[in-house]
Amino acid sequence: MRIVRTVRELRETVAAARAGGSTVALVPTMGALHEGHLSLVRAARAEHGFVVMSIFVNPKQFNEASDLAAYPRQEERDAALAEAAGVDLVFAPEAAELYPEGFATTVHVSGPITETLEGANRGAVHFDGVATVVSKLLIAATPDAAYFGQKDAQQIVVVRRMVADLGIPTRIVACPTSRDDDGLARSSRNVRLSAEERSRALAIPRALEAIAAAAAEGEADPVALRARGEAVLEGAGVDPEYLAFVDPDTLEAVPRVSEPTLCAVAARVGEVRLIDNVLLGVAPEQREESVK
Repeated sequence: MRIVRTVRELRETVAAARAGGSTVALVPTMGALHEGHLSLVRAARAEHGFVVMSIFVNPKQFNEASDLAAYPRQEERDAALAEAAGVDLVFAPEAAELYPEGFATTVHVSGPITETLEGANRGAVHFDGVATVVSKLLIAATPDAAYFGQKDAQQIVVVRRMVADLGIPTRIVACPTSRDDDGLARSSRNVRLSAEERSRALAIPRALEAIAAAAAEGEADPVALRARGEAVLEGAGVDPEYLAFVDPDTLEAVPRVSEPTLCAVAARVGEVRLIDNVLLGVAPEQREESVK
């Protein structure tokens, strides 16, 4: 496995792989790798001959300086995990490589898909940062497909809209949310939870499970479903920033859960902000396939 720092080296290596007959997959990450990231690598490896992983803590998508400063950076460890999982090339640029002096362009996706949920809570700068860096990575690596985790459902919707609007010829693949044995969605932020906070954080997946069970029993009123989830969260002392029921493609609020509906939640447990979601209106065995 090679590690490169410049777009020129990235493009040269990808071009050589293509000349050898391989299709190319990209797994964009901000490092601090965990099993969720590695599951994306395995999915990419199963479909492509050459797998690129980017490791870049993107300053443009953080709206809290403390969150950016606290984000773990573990390149040596990450490189070893990436190589063991089957990555062929790690692209780990410095910020100046992607945002050189004089950089003045922002990719902005407008409408409910960036203004609601995370957009409403973290501000427009967050998804401007996501769209800008992902467009830069896709243009630099020119992958046939890029792999993302369904935990970041809104990010996937934004990236798909951007790719369609800009005509970037990359297929965006959403892989099922990776979870620890206790049900908590894997996140690089989980390591910042104390033992007591992690126990409380388990209320988040349990709230989603309670909502999914009620929906499967025929409850279609978002108000009633929200009350089911809030009861679980409140029992653990977790106050959600949002608990929303939206169309999975447009992210507009739905009046009833009669079609596939994304139930998305965000909450702070201590100083750690966590997000999670579940797709309602489909059979449990179809949920993973429905997000691909």
